[in-house]
Amino acid sequence: QVQLVESGGGLVQPGGSLRLSCAASGFTFRLYAMTWYRQAPGKERELVSGITSGGGSTNYADSVKGRFTISRDNAKNTLYLQMNSLTPEDTAVYYCMVRTGLDHWGQGTQVTVSS
Repeated sequence: QVQLVESGGGLVQPGGSLRLSCAASGFTFRLYAMTWYRQAPGKERELVSGITSGGGSTNYADSVKGRFTISRDNAKNTLYLQMNSLTPEDTAVYYCMVRTGLDHWGQGTQVTVSS
């Protein structure tokens, strides 16, 4: 079965950086586009960034453009999100998602940006 396991979250000061990872299994990772979402307290889940199966095309929410970078390593079945210049508004639970006909989600990793 499809499994997505996020890691790399934590507490970071404003202006800091984190790198999230999403380890994928149970499907042919290299064939599917992947997406990062986030959900802040009291808010709806929102799209952060997406990447095509081969990694050649990416897209970003306006709120993270220029600060976040999505990437993937198809040999390691792993998706990444490099987050720089973090602000308190980036505080959220971050999820990776793959659509293989059904939407599959990881359990999420908490990112807290606070001084």
